[in-house]
Amino acid sequence: MTEWNFDEVVDRADVPTLKWHNRVLGSNASTLFAAGVADMDFRVAPCITEAMNRRLAHGVFGYEAVPDGLLPALIDWLDRRHNWRVDPVHILRSPNVLNALAMVLNTFTDEGAGVIIQPPVFFDFQDIIRENGRRVVLNPLRLQENGYKMDFDGLEAVARHPSTQMMFLCNPHNPVGRVWTRAELEQLGQICRRHGVLVVSDELHGDLTFAGHSYVPFASLGEENSRNSVVCLSPAKSFNIASCCTAFTLVTDNHKRAALQAENSRLTVNKNNAFSSVAMEAAYRGGGPWLDAAIAYLTGNRDLLRARISGLELVNLVEPEGTFLAWLDFRRMELDTDQLTAFLREEAGWAITRGSAFGEEGAGFARLNFACPRSRLASALERLEAAVISRS
Repeated sequence: MTEWNFDEVVDRADVPTLKWHNRVLGSNASTLFAAGVADMDFRVAPCITEAMNRRLAHGVFGYEAVPDGLLPALIDWLDRRHNWRVDPVHILRSPNVLNALAMVLNTFTDEGAGVIIQPPVFFDFQDIIRENGRRVVLNPLRLQENGYKMDFDGLEAVARHPSTQMMFLCNPHNPVGRVWTRAELEQLGQICRRHGVLVVSDELHGDLTFAGHSYVPFASLGEENSRNSVVCLSPAKSFNIASCCTAFTLVTDNHKRAALQAENSRLTVNKNNAFSSVAMEAAYRGGGPWLDAAIAYLTGNRDLLRARISGLELVNLVEPEGTFLAWLDFRRMELDTDQLTAFLREEAGWAITRGSAFGEEGAGFARLNFACPRSRLASALERLEAAVISRS
């Protein structure tokens, strides 16, 4: 038996956890399978809590500099795990990935400029673009028999428009679970370079891939793609430390990096959180074995999900290649968005994310977070199976 017990059912209601909070679930929170908010229900790697406890024991929490070991730990992690050697000079800090996306957007696009996204995609992409006075440009993914593919002809068409200045890429993709291949990313990069579109790649789920699929950092695709990109990284998802970590932006081009650094300074995004720094350095230095074990456990959950969903004629699973998120296709049930949400909550007892939140292309789908103890997932699948069969 390892020191990591992913089967343990932790009562997350002991703290104000967003995933299990009444604000998200409503008044009947205790009766629902909470699988919407994208974090894990697992305790973090012991090396993280041990490092944070050591820092806590110091007892002084004044202003701190970034620890000397943090960037080397990140650089070594990227080299060991992804064969990607990064120059520390190219790395900037930001409070979180969404904050980084907003800063990059405001630094490198004009008011009213077009920003490409590939729906169904993480809903905050659209919010960030619109709330900052830019225009959403759609390049929807295409669902084929063997999963989602990029529409490169469509991307070429929208990228060539003079007002299109940026693309938000989700790599790996949330919610459909694609881990984009090197060939796909190179084709995307070629199109964007040809039309002067800056690629901003959210690579938050990069460490979470299943056997047979490898995360390819966009900035690792040669100097031309590296210079025409900003890559956003964080250990938030990999190590389940979303509430106690920050993020990194990797900007190879000197002029772009100077501009983004100036924006960081303008917004005074320059304070350091002692606990986030400690948690991240510990994760990158000692968390590898825990992450390997977590991915193995998630693989088992994915396999259980596949086996149970395959027996339901009205539901299909879009097989995830990475992340701990599953994209479920309920279109055969012929329910509109509100009806599907009501069915899942009231008949199956599931509180997951409605597909339409990721764009109209997600209508009839829902996103399930399967990073939970297997007993809880198995019980939830039994409830779903009974509810779907009662509708057949």
